[in-house]
Amino acid sequence: MVGSPVQMSTPAGSHLVRGLGPVAAISVNVGNIIGTGVFLKARVMTCNVGTPGRVILVWIAAGLLALAGALTYAELTTMRPEAGAEYVIMRDAYGRRWGFLYGWTQFLISRTASAAALAVGFAIFLNDLLGGALSGIYFTVDIPGGYQLPFGQLQTVALITIALTTVINCAAVKVSGHVASFITTLKVLLVLGVGLGAFLYQNGDWSHLALSNVGGACEGVSVVGGGFSGFAAAMLGALWAYDGWNNVSYMAGEVKHPDRNLPLALISSMIIVMVLYVLANVSYYYVLTPSEIASVSQASSVAAEATKRVLGPLAVSLIAGVMMLSSFGSLQTSILGTARVPYAMARDRLFFTSLARVSPKTHVPIISLIVQAIWASILALSGSYDQLTDYAIFAFWLFYGMITAAVFVFRRRFEDAPRPYRVWGYPWVPALFVLVTIYLIVFTIKNAPIQSLIGLIIIALGLPAYWYFARASKAGNAV
Repeated sequence: MVGSPVQMSTPAGSHLVRGLGPVAAISVNVGNIIGTGVFLKARVMTCNVGTPGRVILVWIAAGLLALAGALTYAELTTMRPEAGAEYVIMRDAYGRRWGFLYGWTQFLISRTASAAALAVGFAIFLNDLLGGALSGIYFTVDIPGGYQLPFGQLQTVALITIALTTVINCAAVKVSGHVASFITTLKVLLVLGVGLGAFLYQNGDWSHLALSNVGGACEGVSVVGGGFSGFAAAMLGALWAYDGWNNVSYMAGEVKHPDRNLPLALISSMIIVMVLYVLANVSYYYVLTPSEIASVSQASSVAAEATKRVLGPLAVSLIAGVMMLSSFGSLQTSILGTARVPYAMARDRLFFTSLARVSPKTHVPIISLIVQAIWASILALSGSYDQLTDYAIFAFWLFYGMITAAVFVFRRRFEDAPRPYRVWGYPWVPALFVLVTIYLIVFTIKNAPIQSLIGLIIIALGLPAYWYFARASKAGNAV
């Protein structure tokens, strides 16, 4: 029956272990959320809403929206505490076809292109730290149509970074969890340092918080105007910085005591990040006026300009190091979680069954990790990952909305099923998330119709692949 739980076949050697404790589970989420957005997005948001008060309100509103999603995911993942839980929820709520389309999109673009962007970002920040020492080009490949793809030291560093984080995640999940905890602790301390350090600036002024952006350059920002449209545009920037709030759901099959630790990880991580983000942004406005923030160059960041006022030239190296750590930590936790989606699909025989194989020593899906790393590396070399992630915005929010709405499906269809955790504020909290998600999808289609259409086409291209794997699975043929 469509929507009923699917009994998964379990290939030999496919056993995962629950090795992530509460601290590691929280770290996997916090480490994935805190990337570069908190250091970069204040400029774009100021250009769209104009005042510090509205920017802070957007950060709080976006954080509460992500928290509403986290609260709902806490109920859903404790009902389905399995590897690649989002895929499992989509499958059980809407059927195998929608489950496959979700996994297809995540593997083909959403998560792998994001990993490629993080790896290239790490290389760029390392180059900044080294004063441009990695700018050398080995050769350039000419592509029909007048395009050129350079390959040099930056691309080499990006590939090495993907390989290194993949090797780390090929170790036992307990080891990966310890690495994530260590890097996340450093990231939290550095964000705190940037935020609290700004208040040491002697020429800082709380009156900046009462000013508005007047005449700021807003370089490269497509300002959509004030009012609700400006607020929505700023929300998209903030939500990009909060993205990753669901990362631990991919690891649901490897979290100890999931009935307790999954809700703890999802909810606690959002509260931690919200506090850090609001603190950091208040500190920016303490040091800089809104007009100065709006005039920060595209080549720099608000965090770098604010820290420069406090530390001088040393700030450039410090922020480059912070960005490197943020990119590396997000990449490590992203690769850790994403590999569980093709693994779960392969267990259902809706993807290449070899991806369901697990190392007998470390109990992690090594083949899935390696294949994911190869594809992310190809995207990193293609130079098109930024475009791909733009196309994937539509898919991101479509699936976030569908997965959150699954709580209504599960409440009706599996009324008597055990629920270790029930979402607070049901049905209003998940309904709010779904309604805002619908608005954001409509807003995205309106403001980026071509990208949205291409994103929809990419999802639809998964249908022939689904029919192939479904037919092979039905016939009992391994693929």
